[in-house]
Amino acid sequence: MNRILLMVMRNFPKVPGLYAKLCHYAKNTDKYSRQETWNHIRRILTLGITTGNIDMQIHGLENLPEQDGFIMYGNHQGLFDCVALVYACERPLSAVYKHEIKDIPFVKQVVTCTFSYAMDRSDDRQSLKVIQNVTKDVMNGSNFVIFPEGTRSRQGNKMGEFHAGSFRAAIKAKCPVVPMVFIDSYKVFDNKTSEMVTCQLHFLPPVQPEEYEGMKAGELADMVKARVQETLDQYADK
Repeated sequence: MNRILLMVMRNFPKVPGLYAKLCHYAKNTDKYSRQETWNHIRRILTLGITTGNIDMQIHGLENLPEQDGFIMYGNHQGLFDCVALVYACERPLSAVYKHEIKDIPFVKQVVTCTFSYAMDRSDDRQSLKVIQNVTKDVMNGSNFVIFPEGTRSRQGNKMGEFHAGSFRAAIKAKCPVVPMVFIDSYKVFDNKTSEMVTCQLHFLPPVQPEEYEGMKAGELADMVKARVQETLDQYADK
């Protein structure tokens, strides 16, 4: 929270105008391209990162598929993960997120502008519908972010279990799966400090459809988790 206050204070003259424009985009998603609204969201979050005492290190951007219609899966350390993703990626992304945060100001406008889906994991029918919608959108060229742990791990650089169900969207869409790895990102917002912090985001080589052809969702989840864990073991502080 201290760092969020620092970001707001350092950019206070710009905040009202930037937020008002975001709200305008959210109310008029049919009038603007997804790239235009995405660029505005990136502008806001990049401003926060560059003024928030954050050394954001991005690795492996060259691994992102050139053609749209892929899904990123990775570990989920903290609230900063989605900020880092927007900062890193020039192309629009959509996400699957937990429904409890859907009405939080700023979050509400961002998820609207990015055509993201709220998932209620306590409702199997609703969750299945979300996976079906993601599958359809990916097949139509959208790029998605899914955190298969379901929520932030609250264990620092240790992962929780990957839920297999979220990988059904990739299997049904037959799309590239991009493993992503967050390292020390939990320190940005979850630690009560505003001092300089360094965190990393790694995009690993995509798993192509032919590599997981015939696999069950659980097997693909295990494959992706193993690759994420390998990068954590290599780069995270022991």
